[in-house]
Amino acid sequence: MPVLIILIATFLASLGITWAGSGEPAYILSGNIAMCAMLLFTALGHFKFPEGMAMMIPPFVPFKKAMVLLTGLMEIAAGIALLFPAARYATGIFLILFFVALLPANIYAANRHLDYQKGTYDGKGPAYLWFRIPMQLFLIAWVWYFAVQPAA
Repeated sequence: MPVLIILIATFLASLGITWAGSGEPAYILSGNIAMCAMLLFTALGHFKFPEGMAMMIPPFVPFKKAMVLLTGLMEIAAGIALLFPAARYATGIFLILFFVALLPANIYAANRHLDYQKGTYDGKGPAYLWFRIPMQLFLIAWVWYFAVQPAA
């Protein structure tokens, strides 16, 4: 839920600031600023809870902690890249693929009742997916609308 709050609050704040500054709201810019803020927020978790996040990755995947840290860096880079119109389309495609690729780890973690912040198996469980999967689809649609579709 904090992810959506940051996304929507940043979007509305950016709209207000661009509207006040130019007399028109900058929807595309505001949408990308909001996604950047959200990605920076989620990237923090990769560095604050690397052990717990590594537990989200199935056993057959090697170098789990390194992968968590690398994906955190990727989120930071992608968020910043969204702020540059020339990089926005490619970054948007990357993020859509990234969000799709993350979904199996979220399903795996939910099925194991993982609480990645504590690194324990007493989390919300599969019921969490009723929120997580629609949210993932919403994030994909957001990136498509604000980053990919304007350039197409």
